[in-house]
Amino acid sequence: MEFGLSEEQEMIVSTVRSFVENEIYPHEAMVEKTGQVPVELGEEIKRKCIDLGFYACNFPEEVGGAGLSHLDFALVERELGRGSMALNHFFGRPQNILMACEGDQKERYLLPAVRGEKMDALAMTEPDAGSDVRGMKCQAVRDGGDWVINGSKHFISGAEHADFFIVFVATGVDETPKGPKKRITCFLVDRGTPGFEVRDGYNSVSHRGYKNCILYFDNCRLPDAQVLGEVDGGFEVMNEWLYATRITVAAMSVGRARRCFDYAVNYAAERKQFGQAIAKFQGISFQVADMITEIDAADWLTLASAWRLDQGLPANRQIASAKLYASEMLARVTDATLQIFGGMGLMDDFPIERFWRDARVERIWDGTSEIQRHIISRDIFRPLGA
Repeated sequence: MEFGLSEEQEMIVSTVRSFVENEIYPHEAMVEKTGQVPVELGEEIKRKCIDLGFYACNFPEEVGGAGLSHLDFALVERELGRGSMALNHFFGRPQNILMACEGDQKERYLLPAVRGEKMDALAMTEPDAGSDVRGMKCQAVRDGGDWVINGSKHFISGAEHADFFIVFVATGVDETPKGPKKRITCFLVDRGTPGFEVRDGYNSVSHRGYKNCILYFDNCRLPDAQVLGEVDGGFEVMNEWLYATRITVAAMSVGRARRCFDYAVNYAAERKQFGQAIAKFQGISFQVADMITEIDAADWLTLASAWRLDQGLPANRQIASAKLYASEMLARVTDATLQIFGGMGLMDDFPIERFWRDARVERIWDGTSEIQRHIISRDIFRPLGA
């Protein structure tokens, strides 16, 4: 078994970490205070990322991406996890699901997204359909040769910057032995389409500046050309392309935990109480030992799941395990770091309270911890017929 990174992978890590430290860190305090990313700053980050050759690095070379493997891309996301999500959004990683584009869709959506000419946003979640994706009420019905969509979506990240949206809606119902089961179709919806509106969402304590929006559809009419994948095949498209987003959450959790850990270690080595550095006390040093053990474990679990994808091996359970463990590890590490800092950890003189707040959402989005446990346990028991 080979656990080391190749020379190229070491270069990826070094390049992205340098980018985050030099182009992201300096602006974090401003974004945290204002809750905004100035348009000019976002465009500057995007331009520098394009110049660096890392924009849409999660896409294959044949469509203009960098062609990174799943493992390579996990390394990129791990380093991006060290910085503000509101700013890292402009580093540019379009949704892989756009690889399902066909015909004219490639020229209108896929290629412009890869070149950085357009930005996308993914829309699945609704007020009554979070973990239960098939419980969505936003629906599209046939009207002549078109589809007419009515309903809403919420918690849509990056929507304020998006030029188009990848939207999953119900397009019918099948009767099954387990009860009614909604059919789902994926649509590509341009900003400005009549009957479609993007509104401000909720104020979140996590990832300030990385906003969520609410999408409203009021008799929004779309032709068949806007269907991504097959009609009623949205769930299959979703499962084929979106599972890797859980690796992203896991990898970014590891990166953020490592940055937080560095703060904890340096503070413990410098802060003196009772005549010596607090790192000398087992109450602190043992916490630090537990923290780095958990971070390393989450790191290897994440990279191993990405490696399995590259090898064409089944990885659903391993990816769910990585997302579950890394996100919950981040919560423990940020909480322990805040405890080491004591009262100062809650002050905005340090970014510790921000790391602590930001960590909370990782156990919710892209599949809650409970959903990950369901995926893991189902994978274990299904072969046994249980």
